[in-house]
Amino acid sequence: MTTTKFDSQLLIVNQRLKAGKIGVTLQQKGNRLYLRGTLPPRPGSEKTKPYQQEIALGIEATIEGIKTAEKAARQVGGLLAIGDFDWQPYLRHNPIGNELKTIADLVQALKADYFMRRSKTPKSLSTWQTNYEEVFSRLPQEELLSKEILICAIKATNPDTRMRQKTCLALAKLVEIANFNFDVKRFSGNYSPTKVSKRELPSDEAIALWRDKITNPQWQWCFGMLATYGLRPHEVFHLDLEQFPRQGGVLRVMEGKTGERRVWPLHPEWVEYWQLMDVKVPGCTGRNNKELGQRVSQYFRRQGIEFRPYDLRHAWAIRSMEYGLEVSLAAKQMGHSVAIHIQTYHAWLDEHHQQQAFERLLNNPKRPIAPLNNSQSELIVPS
Repeated sequence: MTTTKFDSQLLIVNQRLKAGKIGVTLQQKGNRLYLRGTLPPRPGSEKTKPYQQEIALGIEATIEGIKTAEKAARQVGGLLAIGDFDWQPYLRHNPIGNELKTIADLVQALKADYFMRRSKTPKSLSTWQTNYEEVFSRLPQEELLSKEILICAIKATNPDTRMRQKTCLALAKLVEIANFNFDVKRFSGNYSPTKVSKRELPSDEAIALWRDKITNPQWQWCFGMLATYGLRPHEVFHLDLEQFPRQGGVLRVMEGKTGERRVWPLHPEWVEYWQLMDVKVPGCTGRNNKELGQRVSQYFRRQGIEFRPYDLRHAWAIRSMEYGLEVSLAAKQMGHSVAIHIQTYHAWLDEHHQQQAFERLLNNPKRPIAPLNNSQSELIVPS
């Protein structure tokens, strides 16, 4: 984020106005300068009390423009101090009916637009809360959207992280609905699942050992389902359990992150060993998938389990490669795209897994054989 001479001068003037307790600051929007402060409602406004607003000055955003705008700021500040401010001289650049909205107003407008495009379901409500509301709640609700507020929100997140990416995507939507001229997405960074730090996954032996340590039958069943089918933690509460015992071990996920899908067990022996068809769902409640997933994570922590619920899903993905399951089929069963599957799970493969895969290919009797020319054929001794 480079600072120009114009930006430095604007900062100096605003510091000077603040030190003088003028009550008004300068703001750049596009190639124009505005005044910003707590002002009386405009003529025709439904509001009755002063609130944060902007005054368009019609002044270009240049060094010379800053000098002119500072004089206007001091004039407006003086009128506000004696209670004699009048909107009339400024209505040329601030027409009635073009009232600027606070961040809270913009969030409400964006929320209305969001749910106009999709039904209100537990899933869509959870997505709004997780991807948007959590970001917007950290913004000053009664202020007007500004470059400074946006940059402050971006700087509060670490570069190249999921949180930085999520923050920028949410703020970009807010900027779009406000018709505000600022490119938020350029700060998103290079986060991708492959950036997630590689950690040791539990072996199948460790998974079986921890499963046997659980004494609660419901949570033992839940643990077994997560391990055997590579489910997301909340998905254990969205299964077609009525048909499950009659499907030969094939499981239908009714409502996952990406909709309905069918999953095959890996290892299939665990279905019988752990009596998974004897359904015992934990009696958890949650308003949405996020809360249901948190209930599972909380149980793992309380029991002192040395890995997270999601590690069972990751282990299933690695196990699918060891079984030789095609990446496209594994991705489909896990409920995400092939690209995401490759980005995420190839990062977990160490040399051991890759060597195992290569040995299976070599030992496959149906593998292609390299063609030999005549001279090479003569060197081969018939058996």
